[in-house]
Amino acid sequence: MAPPLGLVAGGGRMPLRVADAAAKAGRPLFCVLLDGFADPAEYRTYPHEVVALGRIGHMVGLMRARGIRDLVLAGRVTRPSLLGFRFDAEGVRLVAKLGRAALFGGDDRLLSAVLRVMREEGFRPLGAQEVLDDLLVAEGVLGAHAPDADARADIARGIAVARALGTADVGQGCVVQQGLVLGVEAIEGTDALLARCGTLRREGPGGVLVKLVKPRQDVRADLPVIGPDTVRNAAGAGLAGIAIEARAGHAGTLVVDRAETIAAADAAGLFLIAIRPDLFSTSEGAS
Repeated sequence: MAPPLGLVAGGGRMPLRVADAAAKAGRPLFCVLLDGFADPAEYRTYPHEVVALGRIGHMVGLMRARGIRDLVLAGRVTRPSLLGFRFDAEGVRLVAKLGRAALFGGDDRLLSAVLRVMREEGFRPLGAQEVLDDLLVAEGVLGAHAPDADARADIARGIAVARALGTADVGQGCVVQQGLVLGVEAIEGTDALLARCGTLRREGPGGVLVKLVKPRQDVRADLPVIGPDTVRNAAGAGLAGIAIEARAGHAGTLVVDRAETIAAADAAGLFLIAIRPDLFSTSEGAS
């Protein structure tokens, strides 16, 4: 029998798909649902407990009591101010191990420190893509529509911007239209970015959302994610398409509910393309 899996679930479809995959594989599962982010009604068929963000010690105790070593962190969580936390006693100890640089740095630095502490505490962090093997996609056009020359030029511009953001540990994506950067992703997340850019779009060909893995990012947590809602929000913002990072080992942009995501892009007339940023060319049909 496969070892039990622990799932710390935030919002969105991703953690629920991880739970579904574990159940389908017959793997024992226990879910910690982060209060205010994961919807308990969606996990009613799985053993779970709702836990506030600050009760880290309680989360660890729940996992240890069930003999869990393999642990997946998945789903959207809005990072609150430290002043908003009410840590339990064990949580205070574990947070102290993270270090000041992690607590007051970017998300990647914080998540890397969290994963380090988890390993020190005897857990084995896994990426969602290690449980769901169809989340990462190979290079190429994923749907019925392909980017034209103007869109490819915007993708190239977006690669440069997204890499700069990632190097600074700010965000994973940006929107570019006709060479203009309409917006960059920060703490607000992709959906809010798209809503904002919808009010800033110019006349003419629509823009492009580009989502890339941050340089030096730990692939076990917080890889960029898109899904059907991303496509619908991109269409609502008047974009021409979405470019994501293709699979490279265990890294890349995660595509939740791939068939539905591609179908939504096709229906909206958007292109959806997986790229290798280092090799991307503005030439039509280049790989």
